[in-house]
Amino acid sequence: MSESAVQLLYRPRLADLRPLGTPSGVQSITALAPARTTPAEVLADRTGYQADFLGAFQVPWPRASEALQDDLLPVPGNAKNRLDYTHFSITMSQSRRLALFVGVNIEGSALVDIARDKDRWTFDGRIPSDAQVGEFLYADNQLDRGHLVRRQDPNWGAKAEQANADTFHFTNCSPQMAGFNQKNWLDLENYLLDNTRRWRARATVFSGPVFAEDDLVYRGVRIPRAFWKVVAFLGEDGKPSATAYMIDQSGELGRLTALFGRFRTYQRSVLHIERLTGIDFGDLSNYDGFSNEERATGTRIEAELISLDAIRV
Repeated sequence: MSESAVQLLYRPRLADLRPLGTPSGVQSITALAPARTTPAEVLADRTGYQADFLGAFQVPWPRASEALQDDLLPVPGNAKNRLDYTHFSITMSQSRRLALFVGVNIEGSALVDIARDKDRWTFDGRIPSDAQVGEFLYADNQLDRGHLVRRQDPNWGAKAEQANADTFHFTNCSPQMAGFNQKNWLDLENYLLDNTRRWRARATVFSGPVFAEDDLVYRGVRIPRAFWKVVAFLGEDGKPSATAYMIDQSGELGRLTALFGRFRTYQRSVLHIERLTGIDFGDLSNYDGFSNEERATGTRIEAELISLDAIRV
């Protein structure tokens, strides 16, 4: 190109701009195939989370605070407004169209290894489809369809295959950046379940997102910055134990284009999770060393987990 051909006075407007890529290589989210729905009658026999799963160590279903009561999604035929599945249950948020919290019973001695096939996420027919965030949120980006109840956790006993399929409902799905979902949470969960001496190899796990009014809005959905987990089990020595954890993904959400990043992982108190989320875990904080230390000292206790062997139970 000659020097005289350079148009230095050119001032482009928005209408003058063209995409660098070609449309043929991009999937339009408006062209997504319609999602499947599991009919309500198919799920009618699910009994869900069991409060007496740890024997004498009763762990009731958590209670939402008064401030959250109006946001609980009604579930026809369920007085607790929770969706019951195989070995786990879910309480939904109306305003966010995502789970407020989930709870699962894990029978480690009876786990069944079920190979992961092609994921087929479905709507739950017991509640309206527009009360659930579907596939449109996850197309063409680095957001994962993050299992809140981990896929493997309820897969035990005679109904393991059914439990595995139940985890693939959009009600159990929350937007998580890919590196977060695939590495940090899985490492933490595996370490906890593999390295604690538990009565009958059993544990109860609650999980959920941290909702905030100023969460990033992406495709009309507010994306949680962080997620929490509360684990309860009964030791072989008869001592009940509860521990709490948080992982922060806010550093990645500003871009929604980056795959890798340092996701900060903390061990926190059950009391802190209760205050942060408005979810009451009953007596569990009494069996958490972090919570009891906070009560005794009046100081918030937390530990950033640089390595998994730093976890204290």
